[in-house]
Amino acid sequence: MCVSLLSGCVLSPSWLPSSGPNYAQVSRVEGKGKPVPVEVVDVDEGVARLLLARQQQQQFSEAFAEPAQAHTNYAIGPGDVIEVTIWETPPAGLFAGTATILDNTTTSRATTLPAQMVSAEGTITIPFAGSVQCAGKTPDEVSAAIVEQLGGRAHKPQVLVRLTQNNTASVTVVGEVANSQRLPLTARGERVLDALAAAGGVRDPVNKTSVQVSRGGKVQTLPLDTVIRDPKQNIVLQPGDVVTALHQPYSFSVLGATGKNDEVAFEGQGLSLAQALARAGGLQDTRADAQGVFIFRFEAADALPPSEQPRPQTPDGKIPVVYRVDLKDPQIFFAAQSFPVVNGDVLYVSNAPAAELQKFLNIVLAVTYPVFSVIQLDKISH
Repeated sequence: MCVSLLSGCVLSPSWLPSSGPNYAQVSRVEGKGKPVPVEVVDVDEGVARLLLARQQQQQFSEAFAEPAQAHTNYAIGPGDVIEVTIWETPPAGLFAGTATILDNTTTSRATTLPAQMVSAEGTITIPFAGSVQCAGKTPDEVSAAIVEQLGGRAHKPQVLVRLTQNNTASVTVVGEVANSQRLPLTARGERVLDALAAAGGVRDPVNKTSVQVSRGGKVQTLPLDTVIRDPKQNIVLQPGDVVTALHQPYSFSVLGATGKNDEVAFEGQGLSLAQALARAGGLQDTRADAQGVFIFRFEAADALPPSEQPRPQTPDGKIPVVYRVDLKDPQIFFAAQSFPVVNGDVLYVSNAPAAELQKFLNIVLAVTYPVFSVIQLDKISH
């Protein structure tokens, strides 16, 4: 009877309590005859390198490529406030200003006009010069334009244009910072970390914060720790950029024959499969199948090789993928050090066949031992 039950149990493992599918059940998901089978990918060094390279290929320095010398002499725009000072050389004096002695015989008169806001048309008004176009020009270019338009009226004029209020060449800093604000840019060339520092710094720990830069129609996100460690990612900001500090509690779920079944948080700079297994307490050597380590993930379509069969896709275009890892192969431990775990992954370790057999034997003994005890007692009593 026991042999018959044992064979029936092995053929139908669903009879036994279990924390999830075993190695054979997961492997059979691919090729069940479904029109859109789930992808099962065996992890090796090549797969790990491909996923790691894909994860790291978009950096700030690449997404927002800058010329060798970044342009930081920002142009004036509508809404900026500028101040104009004009000097004239005697004897003529078109503007009644304060006399300044240049040498023992000559003086120069300086006139500072009231500060003006650049109009929506991009112009300001200068007496005797009329409307002067400012939008899209630097202060030096506006000075030259005023000198040209005063030609024939003022005597050897010299003009200084000063930007007193920068309302257009600025970046917006928002998110998990002490004080969200709009930061005016200067010729110094403010960078990402300058913007965060001006906003009072981030509220959360560095290793749990990501930085998002939006420029035009392009948006790119990097861990703050990466921006700090790699100076190339601390890019020069441009007018109109939006810098957002994000608190992203990355985590993965671990299930099956591991030291603990839990949701495990990890830092924004990423985590390898080897580190993930260690944080999960490793494999339980009394029940784990080292060949049956699986990572369940919704992967982007361009992360997989082309397929002749149609693949299932979520509404946002992701494909369900099962990465299969054989930890009985010593070489896989090198791949596990570079295989990246991403936010939302499910790490599952299946039970070994011997563990299923042991559970069955425990059930058989739990049923037969009381019966055997009764028989023994009956024999003793007779």
